[in-house]
Amino acid sequence: MRDCVSVCDLGQLLRPVDPRLSDGTVVQMSPPAALAGLRVLDLTNLFAAPQVAATLADFGADVVKIEPRNGDPLRRIGSSRNGGSPAWALVARNKRAITLDLDHAAGMRVFEGLVEQADVLIENLTAKLLERWQCDFDSLLRRNPKLVVVSISCYGRSGPNADRAGAGTLAEAFAGFAHMNGASDGPPTVPSLPLGDTLVGMSGVIGTMMALYSRDRAGSGSGAGQHVDVSMIEPVLQLLALPLANHVEGETPPRRLGSRIAGGVPRNVYRARDGDYLALSGTTDAQVGRILSLIGRDGDGDLARFATSAARLDAADALDGIVAEWISTRSRADALAAFEEIRIPVAPVNDLSALLSDPHLLERASVSTLEDVTLGEVYLPGPMPKLRGTPGTHRHLGAALGAHNAEVYRDWLGMSPEEVAALAREEAI
Repeated sequence: MRDCVSVCDLGQLLRPVDPRLSDGTVVQMSPPAALAGLRVLDLTNLFAAPQVAATLADFGADVVKIEPRNGDPLRRIGSSRNGGSPAWALVARNKRAITLDLDHAAGMRVFEGLVEQADVLIENLTAKLLERWQCDFDSLLRRNPKLVVVSISCYGRSGPNADRAGAGTLAEAFAGFAHMNGASDGPPTVPSLPLGDTLVGMSGVIGTMMALYSRDRAGSGSGAGQHVDVSMIEPVLQLLALPLANHVEGETPPRRLGSRIAGGVPRNVYRARDGDYLALSGTTDAQVGRILSLIGRDGDGDLARFATSAARLDAADALDGIVAEWISTRSRADALAAFEEIRIPVAPVNDLSALLSDPHLLERASVSTLEDVTLGEVYLPGPMPKLRGTPGTHRHLGAALGAHNAEVYRDWLGMSPEEVAALAREEAI
């Protein structure tokens, strides 16, 4: 089993402490985690779907990651460091890892017992596996009427495309994001980051918590479970909410604008004299008035062209060019200071090195650092959002294959070490 120890202050927040000091004074105990007591079965694989359970685990849920005996494919694909997978370490963080063969009769009996003990089951199985393992919602609900089942797929569990294979990249294209992303005179562009995968993780957490609240809101815990159908398409579609709201049937659809945005100017990424970039968004009439004054373009002619939203949208290219020219004659630091002085939203375009040394992110512990015996030091985005009373924490990275077999089968099903060993001999786990 890997021995992963947090070296980030945030990781110490939930560590149990002695409630009495040496002089006998009683001190306040650390609060329980926000989701302490919540039991989650993670029957997902690869990168997108496992992020739902990882976030629940950040906030204290007991997440049990079920893997086949040969392990999740993510352990073996993608970038490798010292023979380990950083992607696996990321999405399997804070989870207990068990092996279980659902095609083995004994393995299926164990799985059914786990389902009976769970609050949530998260899956991204194909239709064939859903049927073979009886993991469709109706079958699972018959075994545990209070179970919240979260299904992750590209197109959702209904509709003509329900059975199509998919991924975050396809969702970014299908849901219109790629069409709106990229240079105005260039091709559609999918991001070089797993945007669709990450959005589905957030969407899945929201759906899970809503379903749990609906189940438990009476306070008696007697509510029924329900199915949470999370597609990769719909979270990406949320990014197009404003273009959709502005669109009128029959009119020309919106086009790519690079780093600009329809309906607001100046809003762009600008290059300073030293070659560094900053992002600026100052699109209200009051903000534009202050910008024009700063850059010396507040004469009557310029005010007539740019001072009101309706006027400057017709002259968006001109205003954007004027702002870009002014910034290009100054260092980024000087430009940032000048815009901050007049209360214009502005920020540097940071690379990872700048992020990891930024005082604001350091103070907020926005990035965690964990040490893994295989990977070495690993950086992770800190748990979010930040809860003051019951904060999330990163306790360990993804565990070794089957690392928690003995303890999970004991804790969830009351199995003895001999019973667990027997399952191993049968090759059910």
